[in-house]
Amino acid sequence: MSDEEFGPQLTLPPLSAEVRRSRKRCLDLFYSTNRLEPIANFQELQRSRVLSKLLAEYPSVVASDGTHSDSSGDVGSGTMRQLLHLTDGTNSKSTSSSSSSSSSSAQPLFLMDAQALDTGKTETFTSSANGGGLNPSSSSKSDALFSSQTLSSSSSSSSSTAPLISASAAAVHAVATALQSRARPSIANANLIDAESEAAMRRVEEISRLARSQSRIVTEKARPAQPPPKWHAPWKLMRVISGHQGWVRAVAVEPGNDWFATGAADRTIKIWDLASGTLRLTLTGHVNAVRALVVSPRHPYLFSAGEDKLVKCWDLETNKVIREYHGHLSGVYCMEMHPTLDLLVTGGRDSTARVWDMRTKAQTHTLGGHEQTVHSVLTNSTEPQVITGSIDSTIRLWDLVKNKPRVVLTHHKKAVRTMVGHSREFAFVSGASDNLKKWALPDGVFVSNYSGHNTIINSLALSQDDVLVSGGDDGTLKFWDYATGYSFQEFQTRAQPGSLESEAGIYAMAFDKTGLRLITTEADKTIKVYREDPEATEETHPIDKKGFEAFQRAHKNF
Repeated sequence: MSDEEFGPQLTLPPLSAEVRRSRKRCLDLFYSTNRLEPIANFQELQRSRVLSKLLAEYPSVVASDGTHSDSSGDVGSGTMRQLLHLTDGTNSKSTSSSSSSSSSSAQPLFLMDAQALDTGKTETFTSSANGGGLNPSSSSKSDALFSSQTLSSSSSSSSSTAPLISASAAAVHAVATALQSRARPSIANANLIDAESEAAMRRVEEISRLARSQSRIVTEKARPAQPPPKWHAPWKLMRVISGHQGWVRAVAVEPGNDWFATGAADRTIKIWDLASGTLRLTLTGHVNAVRALVVSPRHPYLFSAGEDKLVKCWDLETNKVIREYHGHLSGVYCMEMHPTLDLLVTGGRDSTARVWDMRTKAQTHTLGGHEQTVHSVLTNSTEPQVITGSIDSTIRLWDLVKNKPRVVLTHHKKAVRTMVGHSREFAFVSGASDNLKKWALPDGVFVSNYSGHNTIINSLALSQDDVLVSGGDDGTLKFWDYATGYSFQEFQTRAQPGSLESEAGIYAMAFDKTGLRLITTEADKTIKVYREDPEATEETHPIDKKGFEAFQRAHKNF
């Protein structure tokens, strides 16, 4: 391709990597801080942003009125429109003869966008005297701006010379000055261009740092202060119930809030009066420890699961087993009823969760994928209808239609032994020895951590008053404000006389239907009932605001 056809070509020595990075940061800053009119073509948008920045910083690059005179002498949109839209001849009003066009040598236009910064390529365009448009020339693989080897133009040309546009404003200004004086820039001028470019980039970086610091200050001032946690009364021990001969591993409260059931390692299920704590009934039938209990809210049924691989359905009107669900290959550790459908979901040591038709005893789904014991399960009326937590430290949100997990959460680093769902929010909390984590459904988006309970978490409970309680294997109970993650109370349970200190672990817990009583089942074979202190007020037990602020800073919940 000859110079007569597309105008003289320019070549400068390649710039350093530091200068290239500075230019890219300058353009990125400009892209993020300038608002331009929408342009349909994304490439045109990039180029228009670069051009607008350069023309705003260095107006001397173009004519004082921002327009360009074509070969006919009329002043039109010319250069600006050509650079923004890259049209070929759309703005041409050329009526000059072939002799005048041959005497007017066209000057090249250089345009660099974000992609060119990454690849080191520059698109070259020349303003054709007879067409008035921009014709693409060959792409230079050098880094670059312009070249200093060849820059010549006919001194006899009477028409306006198209400016040179580049990603470096300083270089553009220097070369444009050379064009206006019709002088060929020397190697010294090229070095000057490079030096001015580096100095300009340094100034831009200083301005950028100042702008970022001011932006942070404004953001911090504009950000509203986080509200303090909701005040909750402290909890205290109300009653201790004895009767089981082994570790009490499961608890379930009847929907009518009249009684509750517990299951233990002594292979029995006991039904207790909630108001007085007296024993009403003992059910026998399991041949190993009872690990999970569920009371149906729609039927007079009690479901139990144990380490004997069996899931049993008890008719509470006759106090007899009416159905058994066979399919698990090992002990069953967790169980939950579907809130709207007659489905029962169980999980166990065979690393699977199984979905059962409650009436026909048919197994409708086998949810496999966990590598270790499925230790906790949740159900929802909408997708995801089943959520499982495992000893392999993962949580899976299942799509029952496709019979596969829709999301696998791997944030926990330790075994997930328990989970609890919120009754009003579409969210749940999972418990492990590394952290308690709050998740938003349906996609399992991580919300926040509840940090500070550094032990194996066996059980979680959440009241209607947004009191979250976690029970540890070391016998510690920790009470949290669900909304803020602030722990307002913590204490250690006492093992009953005659028990070992190591038998203070808390295995299961549940609030009653009013949320005013908390029932815990423990390794010392007892059942403990807690309630709020009726004499506590905000004046006698105020919120530790300084402690809450320190908690926020330490755990970065906000």
